[in-house]
Amino acid sequence: MAPAPMTSAPARSRIRRGGAAVDLSGPPPTDPPTVRPDDLPPGDDATGHAGAEVGELSITSMVDATPASRDRYVDFLRAISILVVVLWHWVFSITQWTGDGSIGMPNPIGEVPGLWLATWVLQIMPVFFFVGGFANLASLTAIERKGGGYRDFAKSRLQRLLKPIGIFVALWAVGDTLAKVALPGYTGVTHWGMVVFVPLWFLSVYTGVVLLAPLTARLHRAGRELTVVAMVAVIVLADLGRLRFGIEVLGFVASAMVWIFAHQLGYFWRDGTLTEGPRRRLWAMVLGGVTALIVLTNLGVYPRSMVSVQGESSNMFPTTTCIAALAVLQVGLVLLLRPAAERWLQRRRPWTFTVSVNAIAMTIFTWHMTALVGAIGIYQVAGGTLMTEATGSWWLQRPLWLVLPGILLAGLVALFARFELPKAKGRAAATDATSTSAAAR
Repeated sequence: MAPAPMTSAPARSRIRRGGAAVDLSGPPPTDPPTVRPDDLPPGDDATGHAGAEVGELSITSMVDATPASRDRYVDFLRAISILVVVLWHWVFSITQWTGDGSIGMPNPIGEVPGLWLATWVLQIMPVFFFVGGFANLASLTAIERKGGGYRDFAKSRLQRLLKPIGIFVALWAVGDTLAKVALPGYTGVTHWGMVVFVPLWFLSVYTGVVLLAPLTARLHRAGRELTVVAMVAVIVLADLGRLRFGIEVLGFVASAMVWIFAHQLGYFWRDGTLTEGPRRRLWAMVLGGVTALIVLTNLGVYPRSMVSVQGESSNMFPTTTCIAALAVLQVGLVLLLRPAAERWLQRRRPWTFTVSVNAIAMTIFTWHMTALVGAIGIYQVAGGTLMTEATGSWWLQRPLWLVLPGILLAGLVALFARFELPKAKGRAAATDATSTSAAAR
């Protein structure tokens, strides 16, 4: 939601850790914000502080220091987006060994009549990009107000994102190399287990969208609705060129533009357009998105499922106009639910859960497929056989494929979350605290 004009800066929430006061809500009172950094998801730093790290912030301290002005629903949507993807990969994949000795992960959508409809809700990646648009516009505006530029923005947004990825890739590279040396005949993870790197394609796309945010934010400020109309036109024309005239390279154009479009919609949340106007605007998005999906998926060109189904073309890659329509539908839905969700998130337990997930979201996401591969190994060593069809027995096993990889992921998070957890900023925070010590007590 766009902030109201401010005539004086509110008192800022601080906690103490390691003897330093840690500012969780933004710049000092002498520099009143026009965009509140405290609206950013936990761990996002738009303050520009460059002090030395003095230790990890505890979840309890972050929960306690949450400003009343924070839009908690942003954080909740990001957490839910990550968790839905993780659970989908674990529970709704018919994980199996293929004929070439690699792990395949088809899903039961094509085998259960009507199950494709669930993907109109559970294919939740558009919501993640939508939330990213909100957070990135907030961060960019705060950095610009402090005199920063593109480099400052890119560093602040990518530092936390890329560090967990770097650790993940490095450890897999070293471990796989050692396995090739020690185990004669070992073919390597790039042969048998490319599924462990599934999270990287999504994160690479998101990184590209983040790096384009200064440009897309400028287009938003200049063109607003005209910008998103132009993006939709590019998506539709790219699909037409690929599907009607066979120009396959246009699939990359459509794929990039769909995710930029979903991200762009987040700007309209951040500037208040979607939340301060009449709710009929949101209902129009829901009805428009549903109508577009019904029409598109009955043309005989696009599949009805919003996730890949074995034996069918995919809406996900190349990413199609259907996913853009899905983004409109889902944005309308989640914002219609926002008032009730915001009231619920004022409670301590759901907010603590939300902060906890956001604090380690990238660790969860990067390692969740590794946890699944480990669970497969344990299951087979114990004498289990992977099923290849969605039979009744397969459905009965779904709780197992939630619990077993969940236990392994918990162990991986315990090992690697330290590389992502937000850090207290010592020097800058301590300096700030000196001039406003009363507020820090």
